[in-house]
Amino acid sequence: MAKQHDIQAEIRGTEGKGASRRLRRDGNVPAVLYGAKQDAQAIQLTHKNAMLYAAHEWFYSSIMHMQINGAVQKVLLRDIQRHPFKPTIMHLDFQRVSETEKLRLSVPLHFLNQEKSPAGKLAGVTITHELNEVDIYCLPKDIPEALEVDLSELKLNEIIHLSDVKLPEGVSIPALKLGKEHDLAIVIAKEIKEQEEIAPAADAAAVPASAVKAPAKGAAPAKGAAAKGAAPAKGAAPAKGAAPAKGAAGKK
Repeated sequence: MAKQHDIQAEIRGTEGKGASRRLRRDGNVPAVLYGAKQDAQAIQLTHKNAMLYAAHEWFYSSIMHMQINGAVQKVLLRDIQRHPFKPTIMHLDFQRVSETEKLRLSVPLHFLNQEKSPAGKLAGVTITHELNEVDIYCLPKDIPEALEVDLSELKLNEIIHLSDVKLPEGVSIPALKLGKEHDLAIVIAKEIKEQEEIAPAADAAAVPASAVKAPAKGAAPAKGAAAKGAAPAKGAAPAKGAAPAKGAAGKK
């Protein structure tokens, strides 16, 4: 039997952006409650309670019993707005639940026995979870807290699809009615490919010019190489077309 989850709220007297800002400054979260063929109602929760509720998985996928000024209503969270960078909840949307009307909602996937599976026991194998939640359609009384996916028989190169998930009675997955292309993979077991090794010859050819060291400052030039701007060796004829050295007399 699913555990009952109780949350606290109060009727909100004023609406509008200015009123919402004042609520937040006072440590409250503005919210709205709608559905079940009734008028929408402005409500509020304390920010402290909202943060406590939001830390639990059931807050996002379970029917909750909301106590509002002494009355209790069954509700489902439909939207949560958070501050872009502060750990703050800005607004909440709740939907009233009718026991006779089916609902579409997301529930989490719980993966079991992965480490016991044949694929999980192999070295060099990675098991990826492509989905962590799935949309279902059912009456409120049939809503599961989560769908369990047993991976105890998962083998290498095997894929588990949405259609492989065992559903409780009265629960369906709407996506499966749209065709085979919507039967998404939720678990994949594949071998990790090693990176290709680069041949040593290729490494040598790829050495950048900047990596080649220049001769040390003051070092003699290599044998047979003339230093830039150096005078010709004693007794050597000047290079063809070269001007005589400064101060040198021309041969008479």
